[in-house]
Amino acid sequence: MAATASTMLELGTKAPDFHLLDVVSGQTMTLDSFYDKKTLLVMFICRHCPYVQHVKRELARLGREYSSKKVGILAISSNDAETFPDDAPEQLRQMAAEEGFNFPFCYDETQEVAKSYAAACTPDFFLFDQDRSLVYRGQLDESRPGNGQPVTGRDLRAALDAVIEGRPVNPEQKASVGCNIKWKKGNEPRHSS
Repeated sequence: MAATASTMLELGTKAPDFHLLDVVSGQTMTLDSFYDKKTLLVMFICRHCPYVQHVKRELARLGREYSSKKVGILAISSNDAETFPDDAPEQLRQMAAEEGFNFPFCYDETQEVAKSYAAACTPDFFLFDQDRSLVYRGQLDESRPGNGQPVTGRDLRAALDAVIEGRPVNPEQKASVGCNIKWKKGNEPRHSS
């Protein structure tokens, strides 16, 4: 299982806007959909990736635990569904139902949103403050498939709690690691390896 690390987008970067359909509700999601949230977590995930499979229950738990804390959460899959049919919108909808995701799960068919966020892997996490400036991009925690570490969400939870409580987020952040985003042929971004 080859691992790809997050590009570690520069802290302070403003959240790029997006217009994506939620595969569950059919509603169009944009940055403005989260205007009343104190913080916004954008997660690039998919269905087939073993790294996402390893943490999917923790992602659902985060959604439940932070839903009452003015945290906006958005999951996006940008994988090429022609090559990876498990990541097609209908399969994402099924995953959201199976895992009990209470946040929108969108499909980025053009892959332009992944490019605008410099997303590189699944899972890849981007946390923005109320001004939608990037304050965290990094790992969920130290757990990886097969390394024996428990899935706790510790690193991401610490960043979420800091923003909610009005404290600075620790700038010492470790890259997320996972499967590379499955780019359509000829659509690979320059930052991709």
